[in-house]
Amino acid sequence: MARLHLFDLDGTLLHGTSAPIEISRQLGVEAETVALDQAISAGLIEPPEYATRVHTLWADLTDAHVAAAFEGAPWLARIREVWEEIRSNGDYCAVVSLSPSFFVERLIAWGAHAAYGSRFPAVPFTEPVDPAGVLTAAAKVLIADRLCEEFGVTRAECVAYGDSSSDKDLFGVVPVSVAVNADRHLAGLATHSYAGKDLWEAYELVCRDR
Repeated sequence: MARLHLFDLDGTLLHGTSAPIEISRQLGVEAETVALDQAISAGLIEPPEYATRVHTLWADLTDAHVAAAFEGAPWLARIREVWEEIRSNGDYCAVVSLSPSFFVERLIAWGAHAAYGSRFPAVPFTEPVDPAGVLTAAAKVLIADRLCEEFGVTRAECVAYGDSSSDKDLFGVVPVSVAVNADRHLAGLATHSYAGKDLWEAYELVCRDR
C-alpha cells in the first residue's frame, strides 16, 4: 500500500525560521514578523489575525522579493532527494502549511505532489487577505483527508512531519509522525523525534518502520 508523507514548512523544512520571516527580511520588517510568530506560537493571536497583520507589513511585496526569500531561505538538506525517493517507491509527498500559498506552492517544482498554504491575494497586493482562506491546525487534517482521497490512501497510510502546535491535530490522527526540531507542543506526541538539518535523516527514521 502506498504511503502519503505530509510535511509542514515553517520550522520543519525551513530550519529555525518561517516563510513569513524570510519574506519580511526582504522588506526590512523581519523584527515585526518575529514578534507575530512569537505571538501566534504563544496562542495570543489566531492564524487569521496573523495573516491580516503580515499582509499589512507586506504592502510593497513583489514577486522578486518572494523569489529571493525562497532561494535564500535556510532549507534542510536533501529535501529534493527525499521526495525523489518517495516518488520512486510509489508513495506520495505533500506540503501543508499555514504560510502563504504563493510561497508554499513553489515546492511543487522540487518534487512535491501537492502543496497547500493559506490563500493570499496575488502579489503585488491590490486587495485584502480573506480570513476564510487562512489555514489552521484543524484545516491541515481536512486537507490531509482530501489528499488521501485524491491519492487513494487512508489516514492509516499517512506519515506527518512537523515541529509545533499547528501540527498537533495532524499528529493526533495519523499512525506515524516525526517531530523535526520540534518545540514543547509536540512533546510526547510523535512516533519519532529528529534534531538536525538533513531531511534524509528524519525520513530514515520512518523507513525503519516499514
